Amino acid sequence: MEFKLINEQTIMIYFENQIDPKTFAKVQHVSQYIKDKQLQSITEIIPSYRAIMLYVDTNISTLNEVLNDLDLEQLDISSINEKQLRNKTIHLPVLYGGEYGQDIEEVATYNDLTTEEVVKIHSSNKYLIYMLGFMPGFPFLGGLDAKLHTPRRKEPRTKIEAGSVGIANNQTGLYPKQSPGGWQIIGRTPINVFDINREPMCLYEAGDSIQFYSIDKDTYQQIEQEQTQDDFNIEKWVKFDYEH
Repeated sequence: MEFKLINEQTIMIYFENQIDPKTFAKVQHVSQYIKDKQLQSITEIIPSYRAIMLYVDTNISTLNEVLNDLDLEQLDISSINEKQLRNKTIHLPVLYGGEYGQDIEEVATYNDLTTEEVVKIHSSNKYLIYMLGFMPGFPFLGGLDAKLHTPRRKEPRTKIEAGSVGIANNQTGLYPKQSPGGWQIIGRTPINVFDINREPMCLYEAGDSIQFYSIDKDTYQQIEQEQTQDDFNIEKWVKFDYEH
């Protein structure tokens, strides 16, 4: 681990300069260690692929005092690996192709596949959530099969519908809300994965995994209709597997 004081209120903790599950497991382990310390001066802990950002209220403690209190140098993380990630897998329904996945033909053509093969490959992998970013609830997912790696669109769209599932280079992701974007859209989930009126607001967090399963248009519309009801049973359509 390497520590840097970025400004008067921010500490960065860096791990190996690589993106992989083993490095991320160390990020998660140290993030949980810091949370367990419950230092009042730490106002926010933000993990990413290979680093942790700490925001500090310097009215309570200086940055050096926080580092002393955390005593991170005594942590032995050399043996931490991806098998120690404590997470859950969220299985989400997706309608692939057509008006719901208008770029699936582009992804198929770029990779010399059929659209059916794109669906089969994409829905057979489990994707680790490395971080949530550029909007609340947007998961950056690792583990996309190399057979599906596709560059971003040359011209981003001004509007991508909520629930859209896309590919950008070696990553796949999910737009929780309507947004501009340049990812290649291959499908859409009818599930509202981020809702400010729900507890928890997001169905997943960094360290969890997502696996998609394919549905048809009738099922998509059925889920949409059921979701408008007060007694919507999300677990009818979204399966949560707890691995630890």
